[in-house]
Amino acid sequence: MKVLKFGGTSVGSAERIKNVAKLITEDGQRKVVVLSAMSGTTNTLLEIADYFRLENAVGASDVINRLQNKYEGVIDELFTDADLKKDCLETIHGILDYLRSFANRPFTIFEERCVVAQGELMSTNMMYRYLLQQGVKAAFVPALDFMRIDKNCEPDFKFIEENIKAKLEADSDELIYITQGFICRNAYGEIDNLQRGGSDYSASIIGAAIRAEEIQIWTDIDGMHNNDPRYVENTKPVRMLNFDEAAELAYFGAKILHPTCITPARMYNIPVRLLNTMQPEAPGTTISNQTEKDKIKAVAAKDGIVSIKIKSSRMLMAYGFMRKVFEVFEDFKTPVDLVTTSEVGVSLTIDKENKLDEIVTELKKFGSVTVDKNLVIICVVGDMEWDNLGFESSVVEALKDIPVRMISYGGSNYNISILIRKEDKERALRLLSEHLFK
Repeated sequence: MKVLKFGGTSVGSAERIKNVAKLITEDGQRKVVVLSAMSGTTNTLLEIADYFRLENAVGASDVINRLQNKYEGVIDELFTDADLKKDCLETIHGILDYLRSFANRPFTIFEERCVVAQGELMSTNMMYRYLLQQGVKAAFVPALDFMRIDKNCEPDFKFIEENIKAKLEADSDELIYITQGFICRNAYGEIDNLQRGGSDYSASIIGAAIRAEEIQIWTDIDGMHNNDPRYVENTKPVRMLNFDEAAELAYFGAKILHPTCITPARMYNIPVRLLNTMQPEAPGTTISNQTEKDKIKAVAAKDGIVSIKIKSSRMLMAYGFMRKVFEVFEDFKTPVDLVTTSEVGVSLTIDKENKLDEIVTELKKFGSVTVDKNLVIICVVGDMEWDNLGFESSVVEALKDIPVRMISYGGSNYNISILIRKEDKERALRLLSEHLFK
């Protein structure tokens, strides 16, 4: 069985819902289909939540009414069967009335999570009933019945595996199983969400739980490209990536996939394919344990980077210094991206500034501290084994006219990372494409 996930743009209109329905049924094979909310819906729900938080029930009501008009229009286009149309309208109206009920109660982060969860519930209800109208043997499998996170906000795999398998076995005669991405319950039974990676993460978790033969992530672009098409012309999809290569690209700026999403699939060696709903015949990108030897695959860039340099003579021939430095970042729950060291100093980067002042204050206890902001990490990904001659020199040669703040090489067999100024980002991306891919 395969798991297919479709993002918000893929189900963003009645026409696109029809296209997805055709795509998931044309081969006649059983599959689990994970849907995001229709494009724009989650932002609208967050707007509604803001109004409720500000105790502006009238403002929230206006937005809910606009949302109702939108969904009623989509339902009008989708349904010709009067009974299924009536059922779908009743469900959507029930969800919207549930949203309106928050005007009469205190509103906290817990209520906001309930509000935001309704987008996936609306999109899946429409898809499920549309499939029934088309004569497809479909089952509605609520994610809130099986998707759960623990007290550390990590997926409770044992619970998920047991409960989704039970759900699928209870409807073993069906062809398509429709469920929601992103939403879940927490360890206390409250409505919550997976946050990192959203619906992609849901699909990967489900795929791992049922030992799927393949996980497909359908978006509006044909796979992961070898550079950022917003800044570089004539980029091309990368047809094959190793799990580690994909994770590096996702972490360092390739927005098509969140790095967390790959972990459950890699655990059970389940291939992940990135495909294009608008161009379903395109091969997309396949992510697996296989590695293409002696090849540079892609370039990605991560913005909003801060460099912190700690210089101290106490570091010379001393032990324990690095531990003290990294404990500061642990105390402030701030992840570190790149690290380079010398005998008397260490430079590292972070991508969150909310605790920067406190971090710098603590680090000044160990030495002099220098901070640089508005930097960018350029990540070059491929088979970067140290005995592959010339790969690192090709990267450095491409950037010979661009000031480089840091270089990280050797921490992974799959990437070289370079820290540069924000204003040099676009030129660096273009130069790397010219040197590495032409």
